[in-house]
Amino acid sequence: MTTVTDLSNALAGAVERAAGSVFAVHGRPRVPSTGVQWRAGLIVTASHTVEPDRDVTLTAPDGRTLSARVAGRDPGLDIAVLRSDVDGIPAADVGDDHDLRIGHLVLALGAGPRASAGIVSALDIRGGRQPGAGEILAVDLTLYPGFSGGPLIDVRGRVVGITTSGVSRHLQCAVRAAVVTRLAEHVVRGGKIPRAYLGVGTQPVVLPDHLRERLSLAQRTAVIVVNVTPDSPAAAAGLVIGDVIVAIAGHAITEPGDLPAVLQPDRVGKAVTMSVLRGGEPRELQVTVGERPSRA
Repeated sequence: MTTVTDLSNALAGAVERAAGSVFAVHGRPRVPSTGVQWRAGLIVTASHTVEPDRDVTLTAPDGRTLSARVAGRDPGLDIAVLRSDVDGIPAADVGDDHDLRIGHLVLALGAGPRASAGIVSALDIRGGRQPGAGEILAVDLTLYPGFSGGPLIDVRGRVVGITTSGVSRHLQCAVRAAVVTRLAEHVVRGGKIPRAYLGVGTQPVVLPDHLRERLSLAQRTAVIVVNVTPDSPAAAAGLVIGDVIVAIAGHAITEPGDLPAVLQPDRVGKAVTMSVLRGGEPRELQVTVGERPSRA
């Protein structure tokens, strides 16, 4: 019984330590979400919980109300970084998410504080060579309303990820701490998170079996180009309406949602290989990923 009591006390202590950096984020009507101070003045939360062009306020752990603004977003990972003049609130103790193993105990925290316990159920929800492989964990716990954007902590109270219900319809997920730190560093260095931009509109398309067989394609679906913005990176690379995009930088593109997952901020300004089908024949195009214009 002592072992169970010790574990229970350890989990309660972990929640208490981490809760000092946890905020309620009021960026949408009704239910607020959760955020955590990643470093002084930078609050990380889930992007889908902060509406565009909306005034954002924070409720600090000590009850103060603070104003905030969105400094950057990565919709593909569902992360938003907010700036706020925060004083007297500690930054989170960010742990090394590389130490995580399937089966490790973790806790999701919501503002209040509230907590939900469970385990790491998968180290990589996208798998293999899919876009964003290794960046998002699956966790077997309940993310109650308002938990998205809050910290996922280990039994020592260290933050190992940011929870979100916005990247998967079927799984409870957390973006790894190392990935969140990388996004926060973009804000520190450049004042924003650059958003990668191709300038294409796409729709999902099923690849015919005979075509897949002839070209030895494992994937059953891809995306077809339905619009190319003039003077965009896609236009400069020679992409045309009707092209079928099957891969970018070696990552299979099976649905439109794969595009933001592979076109992450670190790719802005870099050339990538785009594998397309044109008239049923494979082609490779070199495209230099642009930065999304403010109104694009």
